[in-house]
Amino acid sequence: MRAVVYDAPRRFSVREVPTPEPGAGEVRVRVLQTGLCGTDLHLHDGQFMAVYPMVPGHEVLGVVDAVGDGVADLVVGERVVVNPNASCGRCGYCREGRPLLCDDLTGVGSSLPGGFAELLVAPAVQVFSVEGLDDDTAVFTEPTSCAAHAVDVIAPRHGSTALVIGAGPTGILLAQLLRAAGAASVTVAAPTAFKLELAAALGADRTHLMDRGDLAGSVRALSDLTGGEGYDLTVDATGAVAVAEVLLPLTRNGGTAVFYGVTDEADRVSISPYDVFRRELTIKGSFAEISSFPAAIAALRAGRARTDGLVTHRFDLADYGLALEALRSDRTAHKVVVVP
Repeated sequence: MRAVVYDAPRRFSVREVPTPEPGAGEVRVRVLQTGLCGTDLHLHDGQFMAVYPMVPGHEVLGVVDAVGDGVADLVVGERVVVNPNASCGRCGYCREGRPLLCDDLTGVGSSLPGGFAELLVAPAVQVFSVEGLDDDTAVFTEPTSCAAHAVDVIAPRHGSTALVIGAGPTGILLAQLLRAAGAASVTVAAPTAFKLELAAALGADRTHLMDRGDLAGSVRALSDLTGGEGYDLTVDATGAVAVAEVLLPLTRNGGTAVFYGVTDEADRVSISPYDVFRRELTIKGSFAEISSFPAAIAALRAGRARTDGLVTHRFDLADYGLALEALRSDRTAHKVVVVP
């Protein structure tokens, strides 16, 4: 079968690899399409727990191709998605009921073979049916599950105001789920007009077009929208340090700032401890997910998380390099998917 294989950071090829066989308790999935996201750019650079050789791809939609012994609840031909993350179940964090902090976390598409391939094998417990969902909705299950986990971490107060900076797919999905979880008003800010138009169409209460060359001016404008008070919740969904630095100034007294976008591992931001102390601010991080696939699928089925129009670019497996470049630099790209 064909797969994208990295031998080292930034060194990959699309080549023939052995066809995997499912063992006991495992499922082989024939990949229909796999979403590309900012995390894949970090993996390309050797970050985010990448293990080589690596077959990337963690936003997988496919069809059950074969099942191993002991698998009874999934059948050949069934449309499925794959939760990429699994914990060891033995370390202190797992025993405390916090498996996402596991000392030995594994990830399909980072430390285990992923979905930028024609076939993928995964434990059946990490494979979920999405029968009846449109393919261009189902492929968003993994990013929706990350947003669902973020909502659990944030625990928005009913009636609160929220600001999500970043109108990529994950920012738009998070904005929708914050609204569904009780936020009275959700503002999405970003520097790209067509993405903000889509955010508004998918439920954002307000949008703000940021000026890439005048971030300070955008901060003033966003603050002015609240009468200078700020927002109860502020979220960086970009992974850009300059954005992360403005979260606290835009956070209302007693509010919460959330680091949700993936930055480079070496990035740093500056904050005022006195500001955090005096205004009783809370700073939270939300990393991926491990148990939110059922909630994500339910949100997608119910329409609480909508994906209409998010997929803009499709590439063949052979054009994986072009897909990466589109994600990195094409201002017209929103969601990029790879179709084996």
